[in-house]
Amino acid sequence: MGEPGYSISAAEMAERRAPLRIAGIDPERGFSGGETQVLGLTRALLHAGHRAELLCDPTGLLWSRAQAAEITCHPLRIRNSVDIKAGLRLRTLLRRGNYDIVHFHTARAHALAPYARAHAGALIVTRRMDYVPNRLFAPWLFNRAVDGVAAISKEVAAALVQAGVRPDRIVTIPSGVDCDHFSPPDAALRAEARRRIGAGPDDIVAGVVAALTPRKGHSLLLKAMALAATGPIKSNEGPIGRQRLLCFIAGSGPSRDRIEAEVGELGLGEYVRLLGALEDPRALLRALDIFVMPSRMEGLGVAVLEAMACGLPVVACAVGGLREAVEHERTGFLVGPDDAQMMAQALTRLAMAPGLCATMGAAAREAAIVRFGLQEMARRTLELYLASLEIAGKAVGKG
Repeated sequence: MGEPGYSISAAEMAERRAPLRIAGIDPERGFSGGETQVLGLTRALLHAGHRAELLCDPTGLLWSRAQAAEITCHPLRIRNSVDIKAGLRLRTLLRRGNYDIVHFHTARAHALAPYARAHAGALIVTRRMDYVPNRLFAPWLFNRAVDGVAAISKEVAAALVQAGVRPDRIVTIPSGVDCDHFSPPDAALRAEARRRIGAGPDDIVAGVVAALTPRKGHSLLLKAMALAATGPIKSNEGPIGRQRLLCFIAGSGPSRDRIEAEVGELGLGEYVRLLGALEDPRALLRALDIFVMPSRMEGLGVAVLEAMACGLPVVACAVGGLREAVEHERTGFLVGPDDAQMMAQALTRLAMAPGLCATMGAAAREAAIVRFGLQEMARRTLELYLASLEIAGKAVGKG
């Protein structure tokens, strides 16, 4: 490729299936859907025989969870997008690591791409947000500062194009879910999960796993619950007695106090409960009949993919990548982002029809395996790595 330490061309590497040396960069301290993807991808690459390592904040949750998974981590704190000290530290780490691929997983990490140029075989960035990035810097950061761009959904790709990113630079690679780790529970696991959260055997249980922030749309869900959970649910598949529609909200964030206040104002104290952050989302998913994602903005929705893999039908707002994740009236229902009545109708329809829940849940599980499996995401990412190495190699050769 023309750079010291890269004696094997990209084409030869692909033919020989030689292991790649990969550095993933994610400096976030919290752990959300993006970090789930970074951790899952790194583990899949290691399993495939590549040398995959992480550059991350040593005080963050990604660091601790990656170390627990026996992934090699190197400390890299990034304060902001103009952190010169972090850029120089990144350059030092890349020189030591002699990596084929540097993969930037967040915007703050991507801003340091200029420091990585000429210190790795190829630079890759993944974009997960469906809003339009800064139009002043995006064309340079995505068209010139890196060799390959991955968007997690068509909506994310479209937002990049609006900002001036060339369409031919973008590859759509949906987020992936470990469908062995996230799978439908057996009767014993389900009963125990419901007991732990205080749901009765006859309750219809809906739930959401998301950060408590305004863009996640919890207010819409509460308004829908106020419409749907005010009386007994009568099944159209036979008499099932008096049941309650309950909703459990898992997550932490700045909107918690406001959400709690709204629960009280709407008289939902009996029907809605906040669980706080969960170490393992399966603690709630195993207890649910219905998963809800009321987000106003969503690149794709890792939490939705995890719920689908667990065999749950999904009620979600028709925004961003959620329109790609959920197949309306097959794996769940898509509703208007401001339409509480429509969401309430979807919840009620599922609550009244256990058979429909089961059918949609099975279809959701199948879609998760076929369309959003972790191994498929890793395979397509590896294809992007190899293609970008070849492009970067040709560029170097011309120089």
